[in-house]
Amino acid sequence: METLQGNLLIASPSLADPNFRRAVVLITEHTDEGAAGLVINRPSPSPVSELVPQLEPLVDEGEQVWVGGPVQPNAVLVLGEFVDPDDAAVPLFGSLGFPALDDPEEVVPVTSRRRVFAGYAGWSPGQLDDEMKRDTWLRHDASIELVFYPKPGDLWKLILSEKGWKYRSLADAPDDLSWN
Repeated sequence: METLQGNLLIASPSLADPNFRRAVVLITEHTDEGAAGLVINRPSPSPVSELVPQLEPLVDEGEQVWVGGPVQPNAVLVLGEFVDPDDAAVPLFGSLGFPALDDPEEVVPVTSRRRVFAGYAGWSPGQLDDEMKRDTWLRHDASIELVFYPKPGDLWKLILSEKGWKYRSLADAPDDLSWN
């Protein structure tokens, strides 16, 4: 099994599950025991200061919590771009990783960007591999720029368009494919 950790998965337009409709997921773990990731294009309407005030020092004023996925929606994860990747408690790829949150104020000087996520996406053993075989997801190389893309509502279309002519028509497809 080839690991998908550190890759982006783009939901196929036919994926009907509302949790993943037009989602872009950063795979943070993929082993024989299952997979986990964060939906990176779903900001919530709630600011960090309201939902997890103890993490407010990590983000700009008014920044929202991101909906990382449907699993454990009360779990909080922080994703950071590290100045020195060795400072990540859990490294992912390049300078991206999860910081230790023992003292949130110590995270700021060792990272250049951070996002706070509620929940995550999860797959049982073999489930993600099966979904990949059924073309439920399209794999795309992850980059720091895509992970912290400033216009999350455009990210799904942008990545499909970057994948070439074959996918551009999918990017422009209506939400309901029966309208086509």
